[in-house]
Amino acid sequence: MTVSTEQDRTLVPPTWPEAAPSPTRLSPDRLRRAKKAYTTRFVAAGIDASPEGYGLLDGPDVTPQPGEVVLARVEAIGMHKRLESPVGRRQTLFPGDEILVAYGHRYAPDQFEAVVPGDLGPAHLVAAGGIAALATDKHRDIEDATAIRPLGLLADAHGVVALRRHASRALLPDTAAPALTTGPAVIGVVGTSMNSGKSTTAGSLIRGLARSGLRVAAGKVTGTGAGGDPHGFVDAGASEVLDFTDFGFPTTFRLAHDEVRAVLLSLVTHLSDPGTDVVVLELADGLYQEETARLLADPLFARVVDRVVFAADGAAGAAGGVALLAERGVPVGAVSGVLTSAPLAMREARSVLDVPVIDTLSLAEPDVATALL
Repeated sequence: MTVSTEQDRTLVPPTWPEAAPSPTRLSPDRLRRAKKAYTTRFVAAGIDASPEGYGLLDGPDVTPQPGEVVLARVEAIGMHKRLESPVGRRQTLFPGDEILVAYGHRYAPDQFEAVVPGDLGPAHLVAAGGIAALATDKHRDIEDATAIRPLGLLADAHGVVALRRHASRALLPDTAAPALTTGPAVIGVVGTSMNSGKSTTAGSLIRGLARSGLRVAAGKVTGTGAGGDPHGFVDAGASEVLDFTDFGFPTTFRLAHDEVRAVLLSLVTHLSDPGTDVVVLELADGLYQEETARLLADPLFARVVDRVVFAADGAAGAAGGVALLAERGVPVGAVSGVLTSAPLAMREARSVLDVPVIDTLSLAEPDVATALL
């Protein structure tokens, strides 16, 4: 077991399995100084309240799992030069910084494909929200990933610290589904791909509905943990915002379908307070991303989502997406997104679609947004 500083000493938690290696004690001052990521915000809150009693579990036999928290040292700055803090501030990174992030798989066609490695060897910071993984591929136009060196999994008296254990919300069972039929209207925002305008579409829609006097809640079902979208939804006027990170998942890539399904169900249930009129949900990436594709094909999606606003980056993608959603039994209320930045693209889309094509910013107008209800 590696002892990183002279202040560290063996920590033997009372409930730690006897057969497992013991973590080394992590000094409170060192833990406080570490730059903490958005994905670890609930863990960070506990550390702020009481930084005592934590250790680092390392060694060749330690196998990290998605959602486990790791203390890592920044080795070389690459694509991600800043780390999003628990409150959303962009913290500038320097070589030698110690950061508290979460292991997770990453799916981002415009950035990285990355997987949780099988050991605590060299890894990468693959998302600014605080995701540690091994980058296996990248878009050719971006820099290499920021290199990090994991120093050990964070541990406390109950074992390795995992996000699920500190999550603010718990996943609900399928038995909660029947109650959703009498709840608020639910509008999903789905798109052709990453950067097709989904978040802007969702934010504009929230803004228009809120300006009309409706109480709007918002959520993000799938994606990579980051504060930008949730904070944007609050800024647009959402009364309550939740996403998959509130249930302890740093990302949803490679997440089992039953868990993705449970995230959808739990989000809608938790956001459907008696005073809520509309719930707006965003799904990350595109129709053919594996987790999103399975969720859209699941009958549960059409049961709990009343209609979809589809964000597309071109007329062909819009036509294909609307057709695919129709096959899944998911009604599309409108098409919006990046294509609406170009009048010619909007004209092309309108010529082949029988659903409205609405300029994204126009969704912020109350009469336009409420027409989708």
